[in-house]
Amino acid sequence: MAQQSAHDLTGPVPDALTPAAAPAAPQRRLPDGFAVRLDPRTRSRDDGAALLGGSPLRLLRLSPRARQLLAPGRLVVRDATTAALAARLLDAGLGHPDLPAAAAPHDVTVVIPVKDRPAGLGRLLSALRADPATRHLPVIVVDDGSTVPVPTAHGVRVLRFDRSRGPAAARNAGLRAAPTPFVAFLDSDCVPRPGWLQRLRPHLDDPRLAVVAPRIVALPDAGRGWFTPYEAAVSALDMGAHPAAVRPGSAVSYVPSAALLARRAALGAPFDEDMPVAEDVDLIWRLTAAGWRVRYEPGAAVAHEHPGTTREWLRRRAFYGTGAALLAARHGGAVAPLVMAPETALAWGLALSGRRAGRVAAAGVLAVTVARLASRLAAPGERPPAGFAALLVTRGVGASGRALARSVTRHHWPLALSAALTSRRARRWVLGVATADAVLAWWPHRSRVGPVRFAVARRLEDLAYGAGLWRGASRARDPRALLPTRPPRLTPARPVGPQPDRWWKRR
Repeated sequence: MAQQSAHDLTGPVPDALTPAAAPAAPQRRLPDGFAVRLDPRTRSRDDGAALLGGSPLRLLRLSPRARQLLAPGRLVVRDATTAALAARLLDAGLGHPDLPAAAAPHDVTVVIPVKDRPAGLGRLLSALRADPATRHLPVIVVDDGSTVPVPTAHGVRVLRFDRSRGPAAARNAGLRAAPTPFVAFLDSDCVPRPGWLQRLRPHLDDPRLAVVAPRIVALPDAGRGWFTPYEAAVSALDMGAHPAAVRPGSAVSYVPSAALLARRAALGAPFDEDMPVAEDVDLIWRLTAAGWRVRYEPGAAVAHEHPGTTREWLRRRAFYGTGAALLAARHGGAVAPLVMAPETALAWGLALSGRRAGRVAAAGVLAVTVARLASRLAAPGERPPAGFAALLVTRGVGASGRALARSVTRHHWPLALSAALTSRRARRWVLGVATADAVLAWWPHRSRVGPVRFAVARRLEDLAYGAGLWRGASRARDPRALLPTRPPRLTPARPVGPQPDRWWKRR
């Protein structure tokens, strides 16, 4: 077909499409045959009467019937009761879908936004043609004002903007033109691994699932900069090896738009075209606020061409940092760089005062915290689990300590640098925090990258991101992207599971 403008193919496109809230998720249960398996990191307590896990951390008490259904650690939906229990596990982050790979899907359109990247686009199209599962799928390439227009190709529909409108507008144009109920967004610097779509598509059998994302891994031999091993190990696009429910405030709070499989009906309010960066985070957070589920599936992988030069790499990190202010204007405290309970912040402040009395007072604050948490965790008629509460508080203090270190070296490094320039004691603290942060982050990846290279790259990346963060907040005249917030409280224990008269009995 002849190449035309996006206006010709999709109808009038406004100069700025700013979406409102996403459409509400349907109140439909999981289908029969849908299976959920407990997360390996979920811990069973009280002889299987309670489950501890998820992100944020939750404690669920199970009814005897629910314990029987979950005895093998896997639940298959067979009726409304098991569907409700499975949904509860998914939403709590205690379980994940356990689904076989699908056959080659026929209800997916691939949308590729591109600007001035002909080699990458050709590589991606070749990969799609070589994969039997995607060979016959409709493909829409949205040319976002490339200097040399994207040529037409067999089996590929090309939409073109006469001027660059940005990736959000390009994806939206492809979304509107897609003829299928599901759309796979792939950036032109990506190459999907075989089987990626067959692993993602079964997740959308959940009628409340809006988006599922694969793991983004480094494209082999695509970058040869000194930082390449570091970027391959801890790329900002790689959400890790564990499946997860995606939502603000969790371990996986967003997924990048470099590769997504989405339900068109859920994207009635699509990517925000006023956002040149972080439009993917904004979309995910609007979807979860409307009741949709979003999932991360690392069993599917898409390779990504990471930046090839130090300048390009650091410029991209700074660009990512500017997106925090845009998110703060739309989502408030969800973008806070540091999340810490007031009592934990007080304990750390006292402990870091450098005085023995401060350390004793910090221990007292934590002891009170343990006592209060034990009381909240106690099941009816049982003694408060003081030892268990102490373990949870210790874990929380450790995690908050690492988050505080990240704040010092990444989000708030201008403040830390100012303190270090005026105080010898502050210099020692900042140097010690930066060293500990680098060592702890390097250790899980020690077989892939050396410690010195990792530490130097981590500090440079943090400096670039933090500079972008402060620049974005200053430009927006909005400090919310720099301010800490408090976490939600641990969900109180309550029975969950089939009951004689109802599946979930509230306390």
